[in-house]
Amino acid sequence: MGKSVIFNEFTGLHQHVGNWPGKTVERAEGTLVFRGYTIDVLDLPGIYSLSTYSIEELVSREYIAVEQPDVLVNVVDASSLERNLFLTLQLLELEPRLILALNQVDMADKKGIDIDTVRLSEELGVPVVPTVAVRGVGLQELMEQVVAAEREKRGTAAPIPFGAEIEGRIEEVTRALEGFESPYPLRWIAIKLLEGDAEIS
Repeated sequence: MGKSVIFNEFTGLHQHVGNWPGKTVERAEGTLVFRGYTIDVLDLPGIYSLSTYSIEELVSREYIAVEQPDVLVNVVDASSLERNLFLTLQLLELEPRLILALNQVDMADKKGIDIDTVRLSEELGVPVVPTVAVRGVGLQELMEQVVAAEREKRGTAAPIPFGAEIEGRIEEVTRALEGFESPYPLRWIAIKLLEGDAEIS
């Protein structure tokens, strides 16, 4: 998807690789200076879901929910958008300050896939930046969006609503959870309970 390529382009030699505490999953982090901001960048494990079927998914999910990074960049493959947006919709449920990096738009174009990034941004409620990471295309704009999100203190992303019937069930479970303390949004927990998520249940 180009996630690690973008990380390397941003941090260059200013990075450190180790393991997550108590885990065998690699943790890569680095720093860069942009527009006067010193930015710490963390390359989370590459995942396609937040359902914790793997240790990588658990690490990413816990970091996003518990640590609540200032800005979260979701790198997706533009040539396989439908599959990749599944994770994006899950991320929105955690209500981060999200930016979507639509990578490999050149490959999508070769496949005859034309993506209306303005419409996509409007539908998701988050900035969408087309990129070609291996050529450095769009990375300047991506970092501009990252800095703008922090500088302007943009609000967090909002979940995409389901149909009326499902939303009704989610609201019922969410109300039943009132007073329950968790780093995760109660709506997200409600959805996982309705899904029968083994770990959350």
